Amino acid sequence: MKSGWLRGYAIGYLLFLYAPIFLLPLFAFNEGKIIAFPLTGFSLKWFQEMATIPELRNAFWNSLRIAVAASLIATTLGVFAARASTRYNFRGKGAAMGLIMLPLVLPDIILAISLLVVLLQLGIPLTMWTVILGHVLVCIPFTIAILNSAFLSLDRSLEEAAIDLGETRFSTFRLVTLPLVMPGVISSLLIAFTISLDEFITSFFLTGANPTLPVYIFSQFRYPAKVPVIMALGTLLVLSSILLLAIAEYFRRRGVRRQGGKDTGGFL
Repeated sequence: MKSGWLRGYAIGYLLFLYAPIFLLPLFAFNEGKIIAFPLTGFSLKWFQEMATIPELRNAFWNSLRIAVAASLIATTLGVFAARASTRYNFRGKGAAMGLIMLPLVLPDIILAISLLVVLLQLGIPLTMWTVILGHVLVCIPFTIAILNSAFLSLDRSLEEAAIDLGETRFSTFRLVTLPLVMPGVISSLLIAFTISLDEFITSFFLTGANPTLPVYIFSQFRYPAKVPVIMALGTLLVLSSILLLAIAEYFRRRGVRRQGGKDTGGFL
């Protein structure tokens, strides 16, 4: 009886969580402009119409540039932070790591408003770089969580052996440590890229004259005629996110296998 109730709860929870996502492709391939049942017929015209909207293309390229920059910066900083937290003990380590990981539990709107106030007080104009700054702060905790696992799974004796054989600490990191944790680095890059590409609240508050794709999508819901195109765009974004997460999980598991560690669970 108890197991049946738990099974029903799990199925109901998954339906509630993912049913809206399954509706995206239904209406994206629907010929009618009205988002309602019954469906009127199969059509690809909404996907074709996306290519004719210059504002959508500009928003896409803005989001792509921001996501690439934010993921590279966040992963680079995450490598340094994960290396320091897993290899060294220093005063204030717990407090420093707690502050870095704070965006995981801090509401995005609080972080975005705080950044906006600070930037305005400093007289810094809102540009693509301010959005990148916000996305880096959001992405860093996720990169550190992934890279911490990669560094903790690494056998320290390999680094010690390289140093004993005459390598410097920098060359040991470059030639031994970094190649071994590279699957974790790639996984971190992909996760940060996905998070940045989908981030709305921070982009909404910090964007200037060049909106990102989530901000553009939000603005288009005011026009009912544009909703089918947004459904088509949302379908592509969902598929892209799933693909990136799958690739990131593949590299994470590959890194665990290479280092002979135990897989304690991941994204998928």
